[in-house]
Formats: sequence, structure tokens, C-alpha cells
Amino acid sequence: MKPAPKTPSEKAAEAWGVELPAWVEALAAEATRTSQNAAAVRVGYSAAVVSAVLSRSYKGDYAAVEARVSGALMGAVVDCPVLGEIARDHCLDQQKLGFAATSSVRARVARACRSGACPHSRIKGDAA
Repeated sequence: MKPAPKTPSEKAAEAWGVELPAWVEALAAEATRTSQNAAAVRVGYSAAVVSAVLSRSYKGDYAAVEARVSGALMGAVVDCPVLGEIARDHCLDQQKLGFAATSSVRARVARACRSGACPHSRIKGDAA
């Protein structure tokens, strides 16, 4: 008889050991509560990325995943110079949208993200 498959929480605890960060624990708990695919959709990454993070084998930017998880699952907020207090994952979504001449708010957000006016921007230095 095959042993029961490990839950995402068990997988993360085994891979990370005592160094298990709170954000990985939150991601694992969400994947255990719902499913790995549902957790991935909620944080804006693929199920493969979620699996790799939980297994501690992800080759990408852990800080980027942490920022999305902390906003989507842990209630982390940032103070946007244009929108005010918003969830950290919403901040990252806004940065991806870029400039839109049809929306004055999007134009202001894009300018703030790219001009260095926002300390939370991951895209500092682009032309405004």
C-alpha cells in the first residue's frame, strides 16, 4: 500500500525545516486548505512556482513571491503615493499595468512607480 501523499504544509515543513518563513507557511496553509492551483491563482503565480517554493527548489526571485504572498494571504499593505493604502499584491499588479493615457489615475500611478517617487516600486529607473 502506498503512503498517503504529503500535504503542501508537510512538504514545506520538510523542505524548509526550522528556517520555514512565515510567508511560505501561509502559502502552504492556503494550498493545504484549498488546493495548490487555487493558492497559485490567489497569489498570481503558477502552480509550478508554488510547488517549487514549497519544495525550496524555486530558481526565481523569492522576494517577489514573498511580496505577493504577504499581500494576498497575510494582509500586508503599502502606502501608495497615488492610491493610498493598498494590499502589497495590488501594488505589484498596478506596477505591471503601466501607463494609460485614457486614465489619469493609471498615468499618475505609472509615473510614481517609474520615477522613484514610490519606495515600493520594483521598477525604479524606467522612463516616466
